Amino acid sequence: MEVLDALATTRAIRRYTDDPVPPEALRQMLFAATRAPSGSNRQPFRFVVLTDSPVAADAKRLIGEGARHLWSAKRAGDAYDRGSGNDPTSPKARMAASMEHYVEHFAQVPVLVLACIERYRDHDVYLGASVYPACQNLLIAARALGFGGVLTIWHAMRIDELRTLLSIPDDVDIAATITIGHPAGRHGPVRRRPMRELVYTDRWGTAPEWAVDPEGTQFTAAGPPRTTESAPRQPEAT
Repeated sequence: MEVLDALATTRAIRRYTDDPVPPEALRQMLFAATRAPSGSNRQPFRFVVLTDSPVAADAKRLIGEGARHLWSAKRAGDAYDRGSGNDPTSPKARMAASMEHYVEHFAQVPVLVLACIERYRDHDVYLGASVYPACQNLLIAARALGFGGVLTIWHAMRIDELRTLLSIPDDVDIAATITIGHPAGRHGPVRRRPMRELVYTDRWGTAPEWAVDPEGTQFTAAGPPRTTESAPRQPEAT
């Protein structure tokens, strides 16, 4: 599919069918990931791909346990069950339902990819810049092939156990957890905030004249309330 179409329709997919992801598709996705840029072209990223082995099952179970704990805390802390969260049709409630399904079924995801990075400098906050572009490449490639995925840090509570289980060296960090599978649903145009809220020119908060979303763009209702000044501006008719 066209690159720009893939970018505009790559949703965070948290519900999957039980169908396996063929090795050839994984090869294409991981090839795309390994083509990503990195600082000084060091390519410090490494990917641990887990599908249906006993080790993979143990890793999915471990991360699923941590995911349920972290999501429970986030659900309470971010008030997902209050306000508009009480309306099952609201974006807030739909997000909560999607996350609940995701963490409850994490152990059954078809593919789990741990995006890792070999540390070449200690305590470098910029090392992520050398692994996250590769993660995005992976997700875009999955979309182009008809699959879906989502990036999380659900592994955070089980790092020590994962190191032991997967023989990950001490000088390697797990930067992200990516799940991949056949979407149980469909892709489609993503809803985000309008460009003029996110793109500035010359000074903070000043949107350029060309920061106009394409005609027909749909916007998210999530996030802080918008002022009249920040309301989405549609292109003029031509």
